[in-house]
Amino acid sequence: MDKNTKNKFGSAFAGHLNDPEFKKGYNEEFKEFALSEIILAIMEGDHKSVRKLAQAAGVSATTIQNLRSGKKDDVKFSNFLSIVKACGYGLELVKDEKRIPLH
Repeated sequence: MDKNTKNKFGSAFAGHLNDPEFKKGYNEEFKEFALSEIILAIMEGDHKSVRKLAQAAGVSATTIQNLRSGKKDDVKFSNFLSIVKACGYGLELVKDEKRIPLH
């Protein structure tokens, strides 16, 4: 992509983000996409089968399969936290020097 094409795309996209309805839909979809991508990234390092991961996380194997295939775009926070923990990760809120672990 040349410089002019990038600028046109960037300008067009920025213009769309000025549309409140487009921006709201984009933000919601991006959050769901980002959450699924995080789950996929942490699952890549885990050597458990889908069934064993589901068992360890306390969710159905179908839930794990749907997350892996991208069919599931509405991830419950409790499921996310369970999968994260089952893969050996923790989650915490951080603000300045304050840290709050999520259990």
